[in-house]
Amino acid sequence: MADPSSYRPRPGEIPDSPGVYRFRDEHRRVIYVGKAKSLRQRLANYFQDLAGLHPRTRSMVTTAASVEWTVVSTEVEALQLEYSWIKEYDPRFNVKYRDDKSYPYLAVTMNEEFPRVQVMRGHKKKGVRYFGPYAHAWAIRDTVDLLLRVFPVRTCSAGVFKNAARTGRPCLLGYIGKCSAPCVGRISPEDHRELAEEFSDFMAGRTGTYLRRLEKRMTQAAEEMEYERAARLRDDIGALKKAMEKSAVVLADATDADLIAVAEDELEAAVQIFHVRGGRVRGQRGWVTDKVEEVTTGALVEHALQQLYGEESGDAVPREVLVPALPEPVEPVQEWLAGRRGANVSLRVPQRGDKKALMETVQRNAQQSLALHKTKRASDLTTRSRALEEIAEALDLDSAPLRIECYDISHLQGDDVVASMVVFEDGLQRKSEYRRFQIKGFAGQDDVRSMHEVISRRFRRYLAEKERTGEWADGEETSADGGTTRTGDGAVPAGDGSVPAGGVAGPAGEGAAPAGGGTVPLTATEVIDGALKDEDGRPRKFAYPPQLVVVDGGQPQVAAARRALDELGIDDIAVCGLAKRLEEVWVPGEDDPVVLPRTSEGLYLLQRVRDEAHRFAITYQRTKRAKRFRAGPLDDVPGLGDTRKQALIKHFGSVKRLRSATIEQIQEVPGIGRKTAETIAAALAGAVPAGPAVNTATGEIIEDEEPGTTAGSAGEPVTAGLPDERRGQET
Repeated sequence: MADPSSYRPRPGEIPDSPGVYRFRDEHRRVIYVGKAKSLRQRLANYFQDLAGLHPRTRSMVTTAASVEWTVVSTEVEALQLEYSWIKEYDPRFNVKYRDDKSYPYLAVTMNEEFPRVQVMRGHKKKGVRYFGPYAHAWAIRDTVDLLLRVFPVRTCSAGVFKNAARTGRPCLLGYIGKCSAPCVGRISPEDHRELAEEFSDFMAGRTGTYLRRLEKRMTQAAEEMEYERAARLRDDIGALKKAMEKSAVVLADATDADLIAVAEDELEAAVQIFHVRGGRVRGQRGWVTDKVEEVTTGALVEHALQQLYGEESGDAVPREVLVPALPEPVEPVQEWLAGRRGANVSLRVPQRGDKKALMETVQRNAQQSLALHKTKRASDLTTRSRALEEIAEALDLDSAPLRIECYDISHLQGDDVVASMVVFEDGLQRKSEYRRFQIKGFAGQDDVRSMHEVISRRFRRYLAEKERTGEWADGEETSADGGTTRTGDGAVPAGDGSVPAGGVAGPAGEGAAPAGGGTVPLTATEVIDGALKDEDGRPRKFAYPPQLVVVDGGQPQVAAARRALDELGIDDIAVCGLAKRLEEVWVPGEDDPVVLPRTSEGLYLLQRVRDEAHRFAITYQRTKRAKRFRAGPLDDVPGLGDTRKQALIKHFGSVKRLRSATIEQIQEVPGIGRKTAETIAAALAGAVPAGPAVNTATGEIIEDEEPGTTAGSAGEPVTAGLPDERRGQET
């Protein structure tokens, strides 16, 4: 536990101007980001008597080892920079709204030639119109099913669409009238896009005009005695009205607004948001957050606005935002919202009428959400805390292991030997810091040597990071290019689905402001572009040590891990192993294992950590094996990427024909020059042709002359020369 007075800046050093500040721990990891109208006044609040601080603020300032700040010109710049740094660093002590699910949206892909209606989750894409969010995906499908009879827009996937276009037969929806079947040319691209626009307009709330138009057409058809068409229009009107009934009118005048309500206690707060479009509630969502310090309702509202609109623009930011309390000061937040929308945004507290009544409804939802969360969360927090305490007691640790790293080795009969590293912080997965390794030090199967190599490489990188950033105990700093700064050692950032798409492969980059404080008069853009990474521009990957290393295995694996740490001079990290057979916990230098009760929460947490490491290792091992099986002779040609490989196969039809082509013929392929053609010819001439592919179901030999087939590809059922995976065993 650090003493805040040990890193408190002198009063004269802190500027009395707007800015953003960062608290860092002893490993230079950013643990809190905040903004202030006056940095001097704001930072002074943290360096007072610890007894007078909020419990979690007290925990933050005693965990921190330094504080830094960046001066900006305006409060709007401070708001933007604070949001950017929170997204970049993911500080553990900041207010973070925990959304327990990814809310589904109804999306219309207007960026495609034939727009498609579908359910979408996750990050929003450019050129796609979104409606929602909805509480459940089935609610979207029910609405779409009602509207398709009136707006028969395409809903099929790209594969189904292409297959229908190839065969000339539409899918079932095309036959029953719920799709206009653009795949077979029943409707032109222009007419289908117009249909998608009408669908989007209806979902956006412009319903009255379209209903009146249908009623007029129905009356006209009845007058002309076209009763079947009139009946069909009558049913269409009924379907639209039924779809509209699913979203009750709550505000008049086709109001577009978001209503935000907050329910809070001393430690936690729940936020509920109702999205009203066209006077109707189109979506609802909610979050819960821990209160790290004594924050007002207005400050919680400000954080919620950042979460909601930080990555939105245009009409996604409504004209009106109704809140229970205004941020202080409110002008920078309003200016920031107007900049996101591109027009004025009204941010206010409703005082009377329908909007105040609806706000009361949102407030009741927030209160119920907080009560439900506390019912579920209480046992979860208690269980995790008890699990960490049991592990610390069983392994005789000085404190609870807040960061646990677990390692596992995986291979298939000694081939494609890989290792995984998973991270749990405060008993929860930290997937952004998962790592994968290829075993390079030797060939064959040896789990003990593999474990020693992986632990050595991981903590050698940790020591190199400490040396490079000048964090040695004697305070001696190295130059920017000192230490081991290469990204090698076989470490591969997690990216096989265990990390969210679009997420970073490692922990957020560190800023370049001097430790211990100092003013850095940069604009927000300059800071974001230039100072969020290390001196060499890369995120720090192995800079943070765990309190406990867990290995999947027994005595030999534990001894190998301990030996690797001893060789590096690291003696402040505990090691244990969890053996699968009897779920025994092994510690270094002990002949007998530590046996935790089967009902122990500590044992359950260790099992979850071990199983997650095993899953992550198996996933990587299978990916490597599949990639190796798909490899062909063109993969050995240096500098030849996937695009030019595909161009070569498309031009010649197969590798066999490419192998017999002359250099001049290879040069005819777009993007292939003389030198590249000579390299390809030489590589194929030296490659041994693969054996014929065999269909095991029929015994038929699949000829290599088929267009698009490459020798040794993995598209066939079985390829000669490949091991029979059914005889192998993954570990």
